[in-house]
Amino acid sequence: MSRRPLEITPELLLRAYRAGLFPMAESREGRRLYWLDPELRGILPLEGFHLPRRLLRTVLNGPYTVTVDRAFPAVIAGCAAPAPGREDSWINPEIETLFTTLFAMGHGHSVETWQEGELVGGLYGVALGGAFFGESMFSRARDASKVALVHLVARLRLGGFSLLDTQFITTHLSQFGATEIPRAAYKQRLAEAMTEDALWLPEPADLDDAIRALRRAE
Repeated sequence: MSRRPLEITPELLLRAYRAGLFPMAESREGRRLYWLDPELRGILPLEGFHLPRRLLRTVLNGPYTVTVDRAFPAVIAGCAAPAPGREDSWINPEIETLFTTLFAMGHGHSVETWQEGELVGGLYGVALGGAFFGESMFSRARDASKVALVHLVARLRLGGFSLLDTQFITTHLSQFGATEIPRAAYKQRLAEAMTEDALWLPEPADLDDAIRALRRAE
């Protein structure tokens, strides 16, 4: 894995994503950002996404309300906050500022999960061409981040995206079919995705049908 310190601007960050790089800080209080270019890259296939039946019921009939791009800064803050098993974070204040700027530019997006008016989970990332670069997710209630992920995948499929980059693989993501591919294979898929003209759809009319289709497509 290659890590190189660099001063990063929003424009440089977008160019880096197009080339297959992404930034991280060493810790929440760390002041230096590094480019990462892993030998193995995590992706979550949009075709063949594994959606358990119980989770499908929760998504369609559960206690959560899901929104998109309504609370982007709060989602990043939730992802950066300490949680059981994750006392520190790679999301420092500079990361928060950079991605909030990308949101203002129309490239950053968030999916929020609410329960009785309280933000209890969500995720955020960057959309470029036909690729969505997932950055982080958080959950303060059962399945809250999983519900956000299902909504993300359904929207990406409806919008014509071909690549969902997860950067690394976690146990949480593996249960949905996430896998690792070599760097060269990832960059080939990324180059293809950059030629595509996908659409980010905040409020697709047929979202529930698209979510049900995830279950049928397993």
